[in-house]
Amino acid sequence: MIRLANIKIRINKAAQLDLERQALRKTILSKLKIKEQELIEFAIFKKSIDARKKDEIFYVYTVDVNVRNEERILGKCNAEGITVTPDLSYQGVPLGSEHMTERPVVIGMGPAGLFAGLMLAKNGYSPLILERGEDVDTRTSQINRFWNNGRLDTESNVQFGEGGAGTFSDGKLTTLINDRRCRTILEEFIKAGAPPEILYKSKPHIGTDILKETVKNIRQEIIDHGGEVRFKAKVTDFIIKDGNIDAVVINDKERLNGQVILLAIGHSARDTFEVLHRRGIIMSQKPFSIGVRIEHPQDIINKSQYGDTAGYPGLGAADYKLAYHSKNGRSAYTFCMCPGGYVVAAASEEQGVVTNGMSEYKRDGDNANSALLVGVRPADFPGPHPLAGIEFQRRWEGLAYQLGGENYRAPVQLTGDFLVDQPSTQWGSVKPTYQPGVAFALLKNCLPDYVIGTIKEAIVYFDAKIKGFAMPDSILTGVETRSSSPVRINRDANYLSNIQGLYPMGEGAGYAGGIMSSAVDGVKTAENVMVKYAPPR
Repeated sequence: MIRLANIKIRINKAAQLDLERQALRKTILSKLKIKEQELIEFAIFKKSIDARKKDEIFYVYTVDVNVRNEERILGKCNAEGITVTPDLSYQGVPLGSEHMTERPVVIGMGPAGLFAGLMLAKNGYSPLILERGEDVDTRTSQINRFWNNGRLDTESNVQFGEGGAGTFSDGKLTTLINDRRCRTILEEFIKAGAPPEILYKSKPHIGTDILKETVKNIRQEIIDHGGEVRFKAKVTDFIIKDGNIDAVVINDKERLNGQVILLAIGHSARDTFEVLHRRGIIMSQKPFSIGVRIEHPQDIINKSQYGDTAGYPGLGAADYKLAYHSKNGRSAYTFCMCPGGYVVAAASEEQGVVTNGMSEYKRDGDNANSALLVGVRPADFPGPHPLAGIEFQRRWEGLAYQLGGENYRAPVQLTGDFLVDQPSTQWGSVKPTYQPGVAFALLKNCLPDYVIGTIKEAIVYFDAKIKGFAMPDSILTGVETRSSSPVRINRDANYLSNIQGLYPMGEGAGYAGGIMSSAVDGVKTAENVMVKYAPPR
């Protein structure tokens, strides 16, 4: 096939699917200088929006084209952006020969664990997946109960349970990594019920509502290929003999022998990190970020990004991604922006307030929200212990809990008041979405001074980029502390920890950040297992 890049079509000419394909077809014929009968078919490989000029917004496409007499047509086309379509199909690995005495065990069912389990199952390894939380339907009920009345289940919540923390998010599938496995991950999501457009949109997302269904379907595929999934199965200890993993203990009572353990515990499994440290697994401190969630009316963001074209069919809710570098040496940035979404309670431990963002597929909520974070580094932590970053997180989460009234309500402050260090007393045009509720407070009492100072500077700077970002009655909700893992579990080039047979992977182990990169890391870890071992008999 032939790949054509940088095809621009005005948005008003591509608003409907039939018109979009007509416009693309016409452009393809022109660029390749071919007749209608020479074009067999074409498919969109990538689609993005160019909104740099608000009065002239374009869709930008890359398309793959199947034509008659391909070599002749390529030979006469020397224009930039016309190439042979590369092969992006998944390339499997040769299976190893070393005998596996027990089936592999995957601990954790977030993106890394889910896709590692799927890869192992499809290649005949019959993995056992252990998840401390509940299946996604039961988990949803537990989370709704927490959001409605503040009753937290510490084992099944926004952080723990089927699908991991990403299940209750915007379901973003964007990533900075350039790995051909990404396409395989997207294809598996589509097979499991995700919208087909995620394969070509430049900023694909699924939304929490659809993501709940896709993870269930992927679980079923794992089972159909010989895998097993156990919920409410928390690994509470690791048995190590002569430098090799020998077994794990489930729920403090059941011993499960295991020669190969894939560790996908997530960034909030603090109790498991503590057990691993006691058992001699080498880990180190890792930088991450903390801050707040900021909420604006989605209409303000749409207008700033798209001008008078905001609301045009096909554009949807606008997003943004911003960064600021302060003279104090700190950087602030927006993270996990949720158009038309909600700020959600994401605590996994008692007496701590943690926020996150979530959107459904349609992104049709009144507010936009985003994390507004500042980087923190090991020098900020309370000591050199590998788990000191966890204690750093707990401190600010505990203070936020106290400021909110010690009932999982979150402390909030209007942006205008935040900038001048005065308490807020009444709402403006923006209403908070966080449940189980909020309480006015001074956010400087639950975040470090250098974070508060850098966020203040960033808000003013970002207002020049997104008109209305610093609107006085936008809302800041504290605190967000789980942007990524505060710990890295050391591993070698073969993805092994210092304990033979123990494979750390995903965001919790410090090697990914988000659904896609975590899923890819899970696949790569499974490949390292498969290259070494033959499937168990």
